[in-house]
Amino acid sequence: MTYLKLQQAQIEKTQNNSGSILFRCQGDWTAKALQNVLRYLEKEAGILFNMSVQWDVSGVGKVDSAGIMLYIHYHDLLKLQHCTVELTGARSEYQNLYQLLRSHVSQQAVSKPGLLSRLLLPFTNIGKSTENLWRDINDFLTFIGEHSAALLTSLRHPSSIRYASIVKNIEEAGVRALPIVALTSCLIGVVITYQSALQLQKFGANIFIVDMIGISVTRELAPLITAIVVAGRTGSSYTAQLGAMTITEEISAMRTMGFEPHRFLVLPRIIALMIVMPLLILFADVIGIAGGMIVSNIHLNISYAEFIHRLQHVLDIKHLWIGLFKGPFFAWLIAITGCFRGFQVASNTESLGRYTTISVVNAIFLVIACDALFSVIFTELGL
Repeated sequence: MTYLKLQQAQIEKTQNNSGSILFRCQGDWTAKALQNVLRYLEKEAGILFNMSVQWDVSGVGKVDSAGIMLYIHYHDLLKLQHCTVELTGARSEYQNLYQLLRSHVSQQAVSKPGLLSRLLLPFTNIGKSTENLWRDINDFLTFIGEHSAALLTSLRHPSSIRYASIVKNIEEAGVRALPIVALTSCLIGVVITYQSALQLQKFGANIFIVDMIGISVTRELAPLITAIVVAGRTGSSYTAQLGAMTITEEISAMRTMGFEPHRFLVLPRIIALMIVMPLLILFADVIGIAGGMIVSNIHLNISYAEFIHRLQHVLDIKHLWIGLFKGPFFAWLIAITGCFRGFQVASNTESLGRYTTISVVNAIFLVIACDALFSVIFTELGL
């Protein structure tokens, strides 16, 4: 009789550029060969929190119920730690055993942490969140560096810029966004006029509604509302498009063939949005003021001619330029955030939805923070 020698179970953890974790398993995952893996997983799996984890078991030889139960235990543990877990490379002969054991093991079977661990859990979560935030910032700065290198290379070789892709993105991000930008801008003008008119009527200062609408819309509201709409519409689409390409491994294929993704995918999107955003803001200025003018005529009996005449005298051109000046900065923040999150998507659809949501939230936060910074700077400069 011939006895086949067992190979010790092995597991290797790697982290890709998107921040997701890959556990590559090899050897025999049987009761007599799991000692090294037990110690390794006990140390490594406990520090993973809110991450995307992929188990590649394509290199595993023999497997028994002990190996399957070990995977189920750490699968449930990672789920409790808010990780997304994906199993790849499992052979069909082991899937029936997994289904059988899985049907008799519930997620509550994971051992509950002790009292001290539960008391320290909030601090543990804060520490892990801080670590994830720090890693995100480092990855984001690295992404900006790669984007800057691609931009400099393109400026040195203008013929390499993908002008057709830029034009296509201008149509997607600009022309097709006109209806939603027009609707939101008009509503903003209407709301401001209605809310302000009630106060101005008490003092007989109806005509000053023109000052309020003209300055607030052109200087602050039109740029900010347009940026928020674009972040929700275009920034999320950038993340979804690049995330889908990551899932289907198109981006990996581009790198293998020698095509730089930043030059072919990121740069055209950023340039297009930086061109489009000031034009959208100018369009929002016109629509927002027009909405306020109509309501002023209906509610405050200010004629259109009187409104336009007053607007010409009170609306300094600097307010219009300040609003337009913010456009390229907001566009860069939205586009770079959307593309960065798109590259972070792991190979599953759950990750795609998660990073698309994160992209929109991050972009809106950065736009508001940038707008606050501009307000302080312009105020200090006396503008």
